Amino acid sequence: MSRFRSLLQASVNATKKAFTWNIEEWVPPPERYIFKFHSKEDLKKWHLYSDSEYGGLSSASLEIPDGGKGSDGTGIFSGNLSVDLSEGSKLNISRSGFCGMRSKKFDGFIDLDGYDAIAMRLRGDGRCYISTIYTENWVNSPGQTEDNSWQAFVFAPKDRWYTAKAKIMSSLECFAPSLRPLVTGVLIIYQIPLARYLPTWRGNVIDVEMEMNPGRVLGMSLSVNAEGGAVGAKSGAGDFRVEIDWIKALRMP
Repeated sequence: MSRFRSLLQASVNATKKAFTWNIEEWVPPPERYIFKFHSKEDLKKWHLYSDSEYGGLSSASLEIPDGGKGSDGTGIFSGNLSVDLSEGSKLNISRSGFCGMRSKKFDGFIDLDGYDAIAMRLRGDGRCYISTIYTENWVNSPGQTEDNSWQAFVFAPKDRWYTAKAKIMSSLECFAPSLRPLVTGVLIIYQIPLARYLPTWRGNVIDVEMEMNPGRVLGMSLSVNAEGGAVGAKSGAGDFRVEIDWIKALRMP
């Protein structure tokens, strides 16, 4: 009888262990790093773009300064926004004054299924930046080959670290940050409204109902333009600078 009980208990323990393992497989951890900006190797996962590719004069860089002066050992996306065009340029662009950094192509997808928020820790210059998530093109228009893109404004207060949070929804809406921060020590937490997250195509809002598939994320980008983007944010031509610590996926309570 004791042997039977031992076998029965072992079976029960094995079942509990398997059940626990399956639950852990099914439920992702509370947070997951998507990108870090702590080393030069981290920065190699990104490439820069600007209106200079189309005859504009804006410029950008992404670096971690040696010695860390003015930085906490984090990536710095900086440059200059110009609304002018190169003299003699034959390219016809509708607007200039923009720069961006986009993650490079990689095999497979970033699977964010099971997460409901994106968070970024930034220290900015008072400008409004644009955060973009690129997903597999499965709700495209005829002839459209680009990835689907979902954009949101991120206001970066000057010289102060803050964490911007945006919820991932099955029907994504554009978010703009509230300009009323929660201050906790030296860290400013911005709660971002969820009512306005707009899918876009070539920088234009798509006026249709679309759903995002968070399990098929192809990449992300952060960009800035001279037009601004949020009430009270710095706008116009001139220098820009934002420090980036990390980008995470979160499960919100």
